[in-house]
Amino acid sequence: MPTQHCLADTIQHNAVRFADVPAYMSQGRSITHGELHARATAVAAALADVGLRRQDRIAVFCRNSVEFGEVLAAGQLSGLVVATVNFRLAAPEVRRILADAAPRVLFVDPEYLPVVDAVRAELDLELVVSFGPSRRADVTAYADFVAGGRASDLPFTARPDDLACLIYTSGTTGRPKGCMIGQRELYSCAAIMNGEMRTGSTDRVLLTMPMFHIGAMAIGLGVHARGGTAVLHRQFDPAAVLAAVSADAVTILHLAPTMLQNVLDAAGDSDALATVETVVYSAAPITSTTLSAALSAMPRAGFLNLYGQTEVITSGLAREFHLGKGRTRERRLASVGHPFPDTTVRIVDDFGQGCPTGTAGEIVVGSPTAFRGYWNDSAATAATLRDGWCRTGDVGVLDEEGLLHLVDRKKDMIISGGENIYSLEVEDALTAHPTVARCAVIGIPDPRWGEAVCAIVEPAAGAQIDTATLRSHVAERLASYKAPKSVIVVDHLPILPTGKIDKKALRIQHTPGKASE
Repeated sequence: MPTQHCLADTIQHNAVRFADVPAYMSQGRSITHGELHARATAVAAALADVGLRRQDRIAVFCRNSVEFGEVLAAGQLSGLVVATVNFRLAAPEVRRILADAAPRVLFVDPEYLPVVDAVRAELDLELVVSFGPSRRADVTAYADFVAGGRASDLPFTARPDDLACLIYTSGTTGRPKGCMIGQRELYSCAAIMNGEMRTGSTDRVLLTMPMFHIGAMAIGLGVHARGGTAVLHRQFDPAAVLAAVSADAVTILHLAPTMLQNVLDAAGDSDALATVETVVYSAAPITSTTLSAALSAMPRAGFLNLYGQTEVITSGLAREFHLGKGRTRERRLASVGHPFPDTTVRIVDDFGQGCPTGTAGEIVVGSPTAFRGYWNDSAATAATLRDGWCRTGDVGVLDEEGLLHLVDRKKDMIISGGENIYSLEVEDALTAHPTVARCAVIGIPDPRWGEAVCAIVEPAAGAQIDTATLRSHVAERLASYKAPKSVIVVDHLPILPTGKIDKKALRIQHTPGKASE
């Protein structure tokens, strides 16, 4: 039987094979793979000193940073479970996630301590560790915390069957669901990403997308799988991306297509991107205009489109599929590629039967990277994981070349700037306002973000809708990026015979040039 591996193996191997190669670089700091192993050991030892044991849970609530990488590595090395928290969420959303994950220790950026303070009384946190200095009795400074551990003594080690992470993603109910992803699954994910990106120890990937998402985490693990370097930015800035390509010798960019276009605009006619060797894009297909400009600015680069979700990574459009001319090239570019190695994709109908080539149906995936279920949600787990298949809820088609094409995203999901926004949670926030009788939230095309949140609202009897007030109302309850960019007031929403709002009709009505769906 083949030996099973876990992420601890990668960290330990890199500490020997690539000891002097940077593992993370951020804000003028650098930590080598040898140092990462030592620091991760120290963090795990410090957590053991306060009573934690293998498979206990910790949480990280911060932007991309070297410290974030150290805590992730501590979990990967020791078998502690790391729950990640989206720093863009509003306080009530953060509280729900932390209450669900129930971590014993929370690591947090100083800028988010006010959010933690607002919800801490409702949580059972044993310890809060700030990545900055602290003079507070109820918050421990990270440097002091790590220094107090037995730096050379790893108290326990990870096993392949261990749970590695709880990564939260909004569900169709609008409530966050924690995806349970194990050591074995993340190790497989890293190996697949490394193979798709074709990286080695001399490669450096720039991560501007947050590592609390599976996307940036998987890309970082993929580069680390062969001793490469992750260059971390706390937020996306096109000028900073251009500077990093030169100053930090970045060879790989990971960007949503809208971000890539912003970087290209910032580069102009310069050769600032000429040394880039790989561009990984996700969240949406790339347009021919953007691709042509990118090929001109980065003549050495290969392009890789990734498709997947937190529950399972599925397929990639590798660089060779950009070849071809005319409609063949356009068709390939519009796809999300072939299934990853050891991954099987089926298109099934409502009864679970396979669909013929070219016929749309639900995308179901069998993969060694598939999550183990939703934390504290057995019903949702049973609905998603059936008979060894992960049901994505996405609608797709497999063509005659075996390329996967997305027909529609999860029902009613909006993708804005790479962030998934579920309409139901925005609708719940809107209908909590007394002036709203009913509403429907849809995504409409946006030149910058891909999609923008649009709310179509039916007023309560005798009420007057103030659109600015409604947007503020939502932003107080949810992350600001989920608040509607536009609010349309109508006398009556279209209703289906089932009693549900006809969102298909609304999308056709409010999307320019959309005649059918």
